[in-house]
Amino acid sequence: MQLYLTATPAHRAAALAHTRNLANAAYRIGENSTLLRQNFTGQGGLLSITDSVIPHIPEPEKLCAAVLRECRRRGYHGVVLDFERPPTPDRRSFVRQLEAIRKELALFLPRPYSAEAPTAVVFIGSAISGGDFRTYLQEARQSKQSLALDVRRLRMDFPLPCPGGMGRTLTGEELAQHMPTAAFFSRELCARYFTRTENGQTHFILYDDAETMNRKVRIARELGFTAAFFLWPEIADIASELVWQ
Repeated sequence: MQLYLTATPAHRAAALAHTRNLANAAYRIGENSTLLRQNFTGQGGLLSITDSVIPHIPEPEKLCAAVLRECRRRGYHGVVLDFERPPTPDRRSFVRQLEAIRKELALFLPRPYSAEAPTAVVFIGSAISGGDFRTYLQEARQSKQSLALDVRRLRMDFPLPCPGGMGRTLTGEELAQHMPTAAFFSRELCARYFTRTENGQTHFILYDDAETMNRKVRIARELGFTAAFFLWPEIADIASELVWQ
């Protein structure tokens, strides 16, 4: 299994202190099927494209050619499509075109695009709040595609009762504010938890730390996942405690 750390150009130097395997989050799609890059001079790793801005892609071949040129120029060995928006026909077309011409480059993409690129590596998120983590990954393996664990740091507050199962995401500061002297470990969820009471309402707090994130990666490795990705802003405070090999 290969471990990667996703970082913007502003965080590149700090991230490199922990691993040389970076997914360089310096790219987005521009108007007229162009590839836009932040002020960035790094070499090696992966090219990561976000869809924070979502212009239409009228010429997917043109965009693919720009991606391949940038990979050769920077010595990238793969492409990450960090797409969070629902798939659209033009993005599906871009993914199909990239799958067809990328040759030696690795391609990592979200699950909704997996049908467009059968040989790509598909992201499976790590932050579950119910069920059994190992079973969850085993079920994902039934797809027969190569998989990568998208390791997201879980910090959730669930009011009890919580019939809809929807919690609220906590900031690191909020979690620290409520952290007890001792918390419990859930073997099924592979996460830590505790309860607290506020204004007569009981809250169930579920969260990750370095140990639980390392455990999740270890389980994914045992199940044959080919890669795992961490996001620098989420793990900056615990990066030295994570296992990068």
